[in-house]
Amino acid sequence: MTQGYGPQDPNQPGYGQQPQPPQPPYGQPPYGTPAQPGYHPAPAAGGYVADPPGYYMGRRLANWPQRVGAYLIDNLIASIPSFLAVLLFSGTEPGESPNPGAVSVASLLYLISLGVWIYNRAIQQGRTGQSWGKQVLNLRLVRMADGQPMGGGMAFVRDLLHVLDGLLCYIGFLFPLWDPRRQTLFGDKILNTVVLSEG
Repeated sequence: MTQGYGPQDPNQPGYGQQPQPPQPPYGQPPYGTPAQPGYHPAPAAGGYVADPPGYYMGRRLANWPQRVGAYLIDNLIASIPSFLAVLLFSGTEPGESPNPGAVSVASLLYLISLGVWIYNRAIQQGRTGQSWGKQVLNLRLVRMADGQPMGGGMAFVRDLLHVLDGLLCYIGFLFPLWDPRRQTLFGDKILNTVVLSEG
């Protein structure tokens, strides 16, 4: 004698069917990232939501003036000790041998400038995604793969690649003006990084 199984629960999948995951409402940004004001995603091939130019994973990217401003702030801070070193030699006449004490102090000031630059641009920015200039302007440097800071070593390599961005009339630095992801040609594109605007 066989027993019947009774009526099937309408909320359960039928025999041989797989349960479907809940679908996010149409127009929501991918990866569970909250939408920014003014963010309007468009559907792309395969059902994914594509980021419009100026956005990455639903987050607004820094524009070119913001990035230049942060870079200038970083340079200004790092150049203060070097400027003091120049002032030490401003009173020296041409052909006159400088005071050995002044040479030692100036050399130390130049080393301090280099140390400030490395700390700010590599260590600080690599660890947090923000140099001092980026903190002032609410910007953050992140890896495209996971949205996290890139680490001190890679931040240092990125600054070395910016030397290439400065070649050929600074085309690499100007690239964010027309690039949809606002990346520099070498520093950002080779290392797959973007600069987010969090303000």
